[in-house]
Amino acid sequence: MVNAEAQPDHPAVQLGRYLLETLIGIGTILYYIIEGSIKACIPAGILPRKSVKGQTVLITGTGGGLGRLFATEFGKLGARVVCWDVNEKLNNETVEILKKAGVDAYGYSVDISKAQNIYDAADRVKAEVGDVDILVNNAGIVSGKRLFENSDQMMELTMAVNTTSLFYTAKAFLPAMLTRNSGHVVTVASMAGKFGTAGLVDYCASKFGAIGFNDSLRAEMVALKKNIPVTTICPYYINTGMFDGVSTQCPTLLPIMEPSYVVEKAMDAILTNKAELFLPKFCYWIYAIIGFLPYDAVEAISTFMGVNKAMDHFVGKQKSS
Repeated sequence: MVNAEAQPDHPAVQLGRYLLETLIGIGTILYYIIEGSIKACIPAGILPRKSVKGQTVLITGTGGGLGRLFATEFGKLGARVVCWDVNEKLNNETVEILKKAGVDAYGYSVDISKAQNIYDAADRVKAEVGDVDILVNNAGIVSGKRLFENSDQMMELTMAVNTTSLFYTAKAFLPAMLTRNSGHVVTVASMAGKFGTAGLVDYCASKFGAIGFNDSLRAEMVALKKNIPVTTICPYYINTGMFDGVSTQCPTLLPIMEPSYVVEKAMDAILTNKAELFLPKFCYWIYAIIGFLPYDAVEAISTFMGVNKAMDHFVGKQKSS
């Protein structure tokens, strides 16, 4: 006796199922295209934002720049803020600023270029503060040197800080998020992770890696059916001192942005669980267009906009004595 359930579907049934699945797939894609287009046109601050009050937010690179601003903004929203930076003095300054503002803040001196330093500090945080709800991978470095002018040690350090540290912070804090099926991972990457730029070979490679890490981590969360957003922030040059000396030939379309503006837009992206943020908005158009253009045309655009000359007079952040 043949089991009826084991019999293959009639070809007409298989075709009908295939057509139905195709229509559902196309409809889903169109829905998200329309939804994304509408959201992209809505000014920041309009979409509903999630609450982070009482949550623990860990931010790397809080000794100054974007990191200190992120810490301040999360503190204003009632979050408990954990500050990580290799510079203990500057990091302590950030913690004191937060505490004076009534924020529950903690500081740890951590060299994120070393995996064991990350794991050791993570164990301390979990023991002294608790599990992390939002991880903000913000720390980054730049040499600003062309490939053959750069030392092997500096290039390796750039990759360690900007890329491989992301593996270890995620492995340290993501398991608890997976267990409770809530949390958020944020990485401050760069538009240099989308477009190669002269004078930034090691930096671009590290930021391409950071974006690939976030894209893949987001895919893993989807595959695992976990409610853990992964947000990638991709700004153009920012006036934090890190890129002192850079220039732009198109200040209207590609301005050197102020840190407060970048953090304002990034906070909106994080609090609305946005997957990716490009700044300035013109970068969305460039990124969309180059996918249809031959390489020589892309290089012609870069030359016209002066992208490959931007680093010609790079100075970078000068170390204080």
